[in-house]
Amino acid sequence: MTHRRQPGARLSTTRVRAVALKEVRDYRRNKFIASTMAVMPILFMVAPVITIFNLPASIPAGRLDAGIGISLLYLTLIPALVPAVISSYSVVGEREQGTLEPVLTTPVRAEELLLGKALAAFVPTLAISYAMYGIFLGLAAAIAHPNVTTNVFQAGRILAQLLFTPLLAGWSIWAGIAVSTRTSDVRVAQQLSSLVSLPPLAVTALMGFGILRPTVGLAVAFGAALLAIDVLAWKLVSALFDRERLITGSKA
Repeated sequence: MTHRRQPGARLSTTRVRAVALKEVRDYRRNKFIASTMAVMPILFMVAPVITIFNLPASIPAGRLDAGIGISLLYLTLIPALVPAVISSYSVVGEREQGTLEPVLTTPVRAEELLLGKALAAFVPTLAISYAMYGIFLGLAAAIAHPNVTTNVFQAGRILAQLLFTPLLAGWSIWAGIAVSTRTSDVRVAQQLSSLVSLPPLAVTALMGFGILRPTVGLAVAFGAALLAIDVLAWKLVSALFDRERLITGSKA
């Protein structure tokens, strides 16, 4: 039995929350996902900290901007890659474990199911990303030269990091879920999800290499574009979600 969306029906926050809590419990029991969430962010912190520690006080302005920009680019890999690995498990992982069919035969709508799965990856990713960025700022203030610290704490850089983090995570999550619904192997889903999570990093990479200046206006414009893409991705993935195919696939 499948459950179609009723005209005018609203999202049930209770069902979304129930799906999200179930996903979080599943992630905590999965050693690979738990270790990914713990280890990968720390690895991406190493290069930025070493970079700002080694930037000399007399470094030219151009090289200073590039060094800090590249450091921040490493930090944006956390919200880009960590949720991609997590969300890629969301559907195909349940299919492999044989728990997908009972979920799909419940009254939960596709939008609610996918939003709950997305939130389960989004919230911890956001917490981890902001924590790592906070640590980076603290270390920059404590160990970097004053001119380096001043550059790190530029309003445009901070706004871009705070704004892009949830939006990059949103893109990665929806891309990962989309891949997860179309593959039958967890490892393939993780590899493909990691690849499709990278395109939005192009703008942050241009900032990192000094091609684009990280101004407040640019941060807001790029953030608005990413937000529109994230909302569209949720709607598109929900529309393409095929319960019958997934249930048949889980039995195959």
